[in-house]
Amino acid sequence: MTWSQTTFTLPLKSRGTYLITDVVGKEVSQISEYKVGLLNLFLQHTSCALGLNEDVDENVRSDMSDALDRIAPEDKIGGMYRHAEEGPDDMPAHIKTALIGSSITIPIKDGKLATGKYQGIWYLEFRASQRDRKVVATIQGEVSESKE
Repeated sequence: MTWSQTTFTLPLKSRGTYLITDVVGKEVSQISEYKVGLLNLFLQHTSCALGLNEDVDENVRSDMSDALDRIAPEDKIGGMYRHAEEGPDDMPAHIKTALIGSSITIPIKDGKLATGKYQGIWYLEFRASQRDRKVVATIQGEVSESKE
């Protein structure tokens, strides 16, 4: 059993839902070394999230952002949330992160992520301003014989 860990920074983005499967593949290139394993991606922040969902129709990402905004709307008037020191989008961002989550785990098979046919890795940014977002990528698995 072999472990690998790396930390990388996501591209700067403002509020929205973004497909980052290719970014993960580039930043965690050691995936190709594993015959079988698990990739865990952990986002070190409390106002954005990671998910695994539809990767073909970008309307799904827009619809998801819209649905989450309806569940936890911005507090533009003030008074809706007690935690408001960092602006009207901060507490809604924390709520959305709690709903979606800060990490995902994806199986690795023969040097590739074993996602479903229409699955991709999503980065959901819930704050209006662009911020540095760091991801810790941890792999546990069996390295291919040719890589040992």
